[in-house]
Amino acid sequence: MLRKTAISLFLTVAFTMPALAEPGALGEPKMLIHGNYCGPGNNAPLAPVDALDAACARHDACTPTGSVPSRACNARLEQEATAISRDPRQPEDLRTMAGFVAAGASMLQITDDAHLTPTVRQAGVRQ
Repeated sequence: MLRKTAISLFLTVAFTMPALAEPGALGEPKMLIHGNYCGPGNNAPLAPVDALDAACARHDACTPTGSVPSRACNARLEQEATAISRDPRQPEDLRTMAGFVAAGASMLQITDDAHLTPTVRQAGVRQ
């Protein structure tokens, strides 16, 4: 039941909010799903709370403010979150959330670096 609720929440966030790295200034809207950096917006300059949050912080840093992330930024987040989801040393709840973040990263809006045209990757389709 918890997984279904978490999946529903994550997919709602992923599909209804733009994939922008936003500064964490007071008063700016944020919809974080984990820690200080996972989700639209962030709580910079607070430190990441764990390995997954650190991966999300690197994703935010990789994305220019007010811009759509590049394919490379999203691929790195997907790879790092997948590694965390498979790490038996991590708590089960963190591994589950990392799996959701990895799946979401594969579907985030991206910028085609050559043309700076936003596109949306289809789930399961590698480009």
